[in-house]
Amino acid sequence: MNIQNTTQDRPELQQLIEQVVESGFTGLTLRVNDEQGEWAGTAGVSRLDEPGLPPIDGHVRIGSNTKTFTATAVLQLVAEGKIALDTAAVDYLPEFELDPRITVRMLLQHTSGIFNFTGEYAADGTVAAGIPSTISGKEWVDNRFKTYPPEDLVRLALSKPSKFEPGTDWSYANTNYVVLRLLIEKVSGRSYAEEMQRLILGPLGLTGTVTPTNQIEIAEPHAHAYYRYDDGGVEKTIDVTEHNPSWISSGGDMISTTQDLHTFISALTGGQLLPDALRTEMFTPETKVGYGLGVFVQPVGTDGDIVITHNGGAAGYGALMFSTPDGKKTMTAAFNYVDDATLSLSAAFQAALKLLVDAVFGGAR
Repeated sequence: MNIQNTTQDRPELQQLIEQVVESGFTGLTLRVNDEQGEWAGTAGVSRLDEPGLPPIDGHVRIGSNTKTFTATAVLQLVAEGKIALDTAAVDYLPEFELDPRITVRMLLQHTSGIFNFTGEYAADGTVAAGIPSTISGKEWVDNRFKTYPPEDLVRLALSKPSKFEPGTDWSYANTNYVVLRLLIEKVSGRSYAEEMQRLILGPLGLTGTVTPTNQIEIAEPHAHAYYRYDDGGVEKTIDVTEHNPSWISSGGDMISTTQDLHTFISALTGGQLLPDALRTEMFTPETKVGYGLGVFVQPVGTDGDIVITHNGGAAGYGALMFSTPDGKKTMTAAFNYVDDATLSLSAAFQAALKLLVDAVFGGAR
């Protein structure tokens, strides 16, 4: 086992990194900022079958952590008076045939009922297919360099039956956040990437964070991501570090580092990015799963404490982002692993979450 840590000695965190990697991950880097200072460590390998640790603050595709960045930008535009949370989204985007009952708030909170363009799971485990995504096996591999315009992703989703009446239930759908991307562009008159730079990346100095469109590259240093699939009865594993992220768009296309994720989530929870009233709105969860506006509000410990969090994983990369509501304690992490259509590491990913949150925040519920 390859292990490396920086700053002060935290043997309990070092041991957790080992344990998580041994559960099936290729590599993991972890960063904790708390009352003891900062600790960052890495374990496992950067590449399969080669020695060499994952870089301590390497670039990683952060998956659905992108949604928290997108939601923050939307709320900043609310603060600027350009968007209203309870206005119908179709009022801003009349070119799309959105149900007029769907509000901006419902998009942010995944209560719109819109079909998920990467595939929609039914209660019995069956999947209604969307575009080729990482649950599609060889079909995703064969299409991984294709460009999907965000407008096409939204139109595909709107051509499918809604999952439920707007505002009556909760269901996680990447489509909600691609609609929000288009809304940001419409009301600002600038590209999504330009608005992210203006509102978040520039003010916070997040030089390791990128909002791509169809660029396949990921900057050095970085660990490598892998995908396992069936090719005519032959199991193959390939390096998918480079692929065109437009298939997931603003549902999960951003690249960042554990340091930048710490800077972002601590600034968000600490009140640097949003007025208090909007931060309160963001951190007020719906009742089914505890999702606020672009964040999960997760109970920890036994005293009614909470953490503000999101996580994401796609195409052999994963990232975690946790903070206390005051921004004084954070945990961010980056994984690299072998992904596949059956999401076979999902259970290990959830177990890793629990281990890490238990250690840093005193127990997850």
